[in-house]
Amino acid sequence: MKFVSVRDLRGKSGEVWKELPAEREMVITSNGRPVAILAAVNESNLEESLAAFRRARAIDAVAALQRESVARETDKLTAGEIEAEIAAVRKRRR
Repeated sequence: MKFVSVRDLRGKSGEVWKELPAEREMVITSNGRPVAILAAVNESNLEESLAAFRRARAIDAVAALQRESVARETDKLTAGEIEAEIAAVRKRRR
């Protein structure tokens, strides 16, 4: 996988666009850190590519929630404790 800096993307965008179909994906970096993924798509695979990307983001979001739950030790709550927490939040909303 090729890494391209934001500076190179601005200054050499023509080269990047020419290389993208062969590379398929490129990681865009800013100050050496990844900030975006540039992926080659076409009309026939656009919807499928977007759906796959959205699934990957959803999986990442769930994993982040699970890590946060472990860090807060809320992963050990019983079903009853969870129901009590939900009831308390609903009561506060009223």
